[in-house]
Amino acid sequence: MKKYSFTLLILFSSIFTLAQVDPIDKNGVAIGGYDVVAYFQSGKAVKGDQQTKFQYNGVTYFFSSKENQQRFEASPTKYIPEYDGYCALAVSYGKKISIDPQTFKITDDRLYLFYNGKTSRGKVNSLESWNKNEAKLLKKADSLWPDVKKKKYKPEDTL
Repeated sequence: MKKYSFTLLILFSSIFTLAQVDPIDKNGVAIGGYDVVAYFQSGKAVKGDQQTKFQYNGVTYFFSSKENQQRFEASPTKYIPEYDGYCALAVSYGKKISIDPQTFKITDDRLYLFYNGKTSRGKVNSLESWNKNEAKLLKKADSLWPDVKKKKYKPEDTL
């Protein structure tokens, strides 16, 4: 029984780590409820607590601690992901797609989130592609973002 339970735990952990989320879900919660401050404070993706939350510009952010909530309240724009939380690589291609909150990078004090999951072409971790040519892709994403931002988000879109 213990071996069976352990196998299920590993299976569900693997599925969870590759779970894509909408940058802002239908309930207005940002990045699957992950703590945006924790990315900067601990360098890890940490799930926030529904009891420790703050709403900014109509979006609800969850935090793993009261201290992180207070940091966010003092300077929200410092912690909000770039491109409204959409996959940075996709933005460089002129698209809006979902992200895996555990696949991220901080560059120059800016948080970037990435797609990491299955596509029709197999498994894709867009952070790997981003890292191969970050400077060029960042410049391209920044220049395209004003137009991409206006596009309608389609949750079914992928890279």
